Amino acid sequence: MSNVAIITGASSGMGAATAELLAKNGMKVMMAARREDRLKKLQEKIRQGGGEASYKVTDVTSRTDMETLAEETIETYGKIDVLINNAGLMPLSFFNKLKVDEWDRMIDVNIKGVLYGMAAVYKHMEERNEGHIINMASIAGHVIFPTSSIYSATKHAVRILTEGMRQELRADQNIRVTLISPGAIETELYQTITDKDIPGVIEKLGGDEWKQLEPMAIAETTLFTIQQPQHVAINELIVRPTTQKSL
Repeated sequence: MSNVAIITGASSGMGAATAELLAKNGMKVMMAARREDRLKKLQEKIRQGGGEASYKVTDVTSRTDMETLAEETIETYGKIDVLINNAGLMPLSFFNKLKVDEWDRMIDVNIKGVLYGMAAVYKHMEERNEGHIINMASIAGHVIFPTSSIYSATKHAVRILTEGMRQELRADQNIRVTLISPGAIETELYQTITDKDIPGVIEKLGGDEWKQLEPMAIAETTLFTIQQPQHVAINELIVRPTTQKSL
């Protein structure tokens, strides 16, 4: 199995759970996020459990930061087997609120951050003729609901970028690409919402009825895709809680 993984957005939620799970399964993880205090605590937790982890404070909206992250991973562990583009923002809002600054930030993190990650590791994977790029999207990349238009647009873009890379890879390149789209999940992303009218919308969509996924469910899904034989590429997965019916 692949044994060196970069994980962006690793300071909380799905990223942190994935870092822990991969390390428990013998992988070396390079964790990237902006909050160094959380990265340091997670590194200590993983190491105390017998795993191997390093971290790099990284802003995914910076191409230089992402290139440096890739370079430092190679310097530390000798290679990059897996990139997990997990960092993302979800400041849902009604279009007429015109939260343009939030739109810009979502585009920078959710689209450019993913692109910068793919670009930072591609040449290394091409030279080694192996690798695995896993992009985290969302059910919002498949469906649109009131307040999700900009967020859905960014996650649909991630779907297109992932499928586009898959189609452009040569048949003899052992580089796999996977898109994972979580449904309702326990996440800090809700804390980025500033539109005060949002709670009522979430309730109407079924928020009170949903038993949200725990981050570890997505971590386990991610591990499953990595553990497949080299000739098996799981290209796209949608993972919802069984109670989520409306989206």
